[in-house]
Amino acid sequence: MVQHRMIDVNGIRLHIAEEGSGPLVVLLHGFPESWHSWQHQFGPLAAAGYRVVAPDQRGYGSSDHPEDVNAYSIFHLVGDVVGLIRELGEEQAFVVGHDWGAPVAWHTALLRPDMVRGVAGLSVPPPFRSSEPPLQIMNKMFGGRFYWNYFNLPGVADAEFGRDPRTTLRKFLTTTAGDGSGEVAQPLVDPERGWLADMQEPEELPEWLTEADLDALAESFSQGFTGALNWYRNLDRNWELTAPWQGAVVTTPALYVYGDQDLVAAFPGTPELIAQLPALMPNLVREPLKLSGCGHWTQQERPDEVNAALAEFLKSLT
Repeated sequence: MVQHRMIDVNGIRLHIAEEGSGPLVVLLHGFPESWHSWQHQFGPLAAAGYRVVAPDQRGYGSSDHPEDVNAYSIFHLVGDVVGLIRELGEEQAFVVGHDWGAPVAWHTALLRPDMVRGVAGLSVPPPFRSSEPPLQIMNKMFGGRFYWNYFNLPGVADAEFGRDPRTTLRKFLTTTAGDGSGEVAQPLVDPERGWLADMQEPEELPEWLTEADLDALAESFSQGFTGALNWYRNLDRNWELTAPWQGAVVTTPALYVYGDQDLVAAFPGTPELIAQLPALMPNLVREPLKLSGCGHWTQQERPDEVNAALAEFLKSLT
């Protein structure tokens, strides 16, 4: 059974969910998610002989929500993972991340390879620092309509998403899931209308998502969306902070999994990067695993395939 507790890490308190014993596996969720997005991974990975821990990351769920936007830099997020591993009594761990959790996992391996036995990213590929700040790039490319730029308007997305968190989350999860159409559009937003206005209200939930799942997720956003959005408000700052790692490559044994209908995999330049990963990363244990018909919510939409890939990856390194 999954157990829950609070833990002091890196100057804040994090809520964690944990199950099993053995080598430590840290699962990092993305936006707009919580530890609950890994519900299908706990049992299988624990049964395979691993100690599985998934935190609500800072700004999410029952964990602390620092008010200062500067408290959400990539250094803070990696520091939370490093502190969590140590507080759990370990020197090393496998680190797995989805969506925003993937950059945190990748950067933990990049900055502290001594502490990461293996790293896996779902949806978001490994980081290769761009020549310009990311918000500037997207602003030039899409005239300020890319969702990263929208999220950086002070208080705007916070208010839009917070008016009805359950409807917000329902639209996010269903609109960006794989629907079999093969069509993936760039996530562009009209700042005057907001993002939700152009998202369809689904008549029914997909098979992988239940009303209970939505209830649990909506409850985790009872404190609002500002903490989660503050991660995006550090994108250009993260670019500045990681200048010393320009050209650096993740050398830890790695796995990358994505859906062919994931909007992230269709971001400008990302298809080309994914194609080059085997050449760029010598310790990628296999070619990127592409899940046909899968959208953005990788481990929830395709739990069996993700669990099998993770178990194979972990066993190869244990």
